[in-house]
Amino acid sequence: MRRRTSRLLGGIALVTSLALGATACGGSDDGAGTEPVSAEDIQAALDEGGTVTVWSWEPTLKTVAADFQKKHPKVKINLVSERSGDKHYTALSNAISAGKGVPDVAQLEYFSIGQYSLTKGLTDLSGFGADKLASKYTPGPWNAVTEGDKVYGLPMDSGPMALFYNKQVFDKYKIAVPTTWDEYLDAARKLHKADPKAYIANDTGDAGFTTSLLWQAGSRPYKVDGTNVKIDFGDANAKKFTDVWQKLIDEKLLAPVTSWTDDWYKGLGDGSIATLSTGAWMPANFESGVPNASGQWRVAPLPAWAKGDKASAENGGSALTVPALAKNKELAYAFVEYANSGEGVASRVSEGAFPATQAELKSAEFLGKKFPYFGGQKANGIFADSAANVADDWSYLPFQAYANSIFNDTVGKAYISGTRLEEGLKAWQDASVKYGEEQGFTVEK
Repeated sequence: MRRRTSRLLGGIALVTSLALGATACGGSDDGAGTEPVSAEDIQAALDEGGTVTVWSWEPTLKTVAADFQKKHPKVKINLVSERSGDKHYTALSNAISAGKGVPDVAQLEYFSIGQYSLTKGLTDLSGFGADKLASKYTPGPWNAVTEGDKVYGLPMDSGPMALFYNKQVFDKYKIAVPTTWDEYLDAARKLHKADPKAYIANDTGDAGFTTSLLWQAGSRPYKVDGTNVKIDFGDANAKKFTDVWQKLIDEKLLAPVTSWTDDWYKGLGDGSIATLSTGAWMPANFESGVPNASGQWRVAPLPAWAKGDKASAENGGSALTVPALAKNKELAYAFVEYANSGEGVASRVSEGAFPATQAELKSAEFLGKKFPYFGGQKANGIFADSAANVADDWSYLPFQAYANSIFNDTVGKAYISGTRLEEGLKAWQDASVKYGEEQGFTVEK
């Protein structure tokens, strides 16, 4: 589930400043080792007991923690959940830098994992048997937690993208649900002509959304090999995105409303914002944030860049990781596996979490679930198909949070000035290259 906070976490850049220095993780190489930890070792730790401190904002972990403690009465799960957004990452980075106060388990969004793994801030869980779990997960989330044969966490959830659309608005103006982005552009024109106060979508510039659509289009702007990085937004597949989105901007077909604001919720509720392209974690946010529009909205596959193409992308999602300085690694891993691979998965899904696990995504119960908010639609089938069609070769930068934090100063200008999207992406590329070089990365231009 995505948190309703800014994902432009400038404070996390602190960890990248340690990336190539000896002070990373308090000088410890604990995360680099892959000495085997057997199932017997883990069971012995559970029998002995102890406390596992978990830093996470995910509400479904409360039930998981309670169930885990019932199953293992000598283990206490200390769930620290008051931190969110930049506070969570800043606190974790500061603890790692100081070498004390580090939790046993930390939730990390997928885009941030590379920053911590590069600094040796995370335990490679392959030695605990995590590498044997690959087939349990969908490709996108598994790719996000692995680097070669190393596993830096277990996927907690995922955000395969879909198109949420207001059926009432589409029916009123006799607009067909778009199956391609070109059709989406045509629908945007038709809607705004019929009602100048209505827009196909809102967008004031969002790094996560932009990179997700680039991912779907087949663009791969980031290539990462340890501290060697390449950044290039100039490929032909990126142009698929900029060509369509530039027309939406030029023709003023996007509502100048920022997501997660009061105006955004109002627009989703009154029909002035008619679609939302985002991750499968969104339904619960519709139900809680836009209750008055229940029954009006439906879900469809994300529009394709070419007719018949099924490629999708992820938007959001996170994993549970074990920091290198965790004190109770065997217990920590036992909890992570229980929550994200074992019995805890079904518990979390029952409370509304969207799974990253193949079994849940293919289960009859999950696929047959009807969503009253979406007119009784069995939306999980659309989400599951999207998850299966996410390419697994996407990479984030080892300093993605910093890159996201400067998005509005570069690409964002295209939404408020005469700057073209291609120019904005080039400026984003140049600024990211400059920062990477300043931090000691080898950046290919």
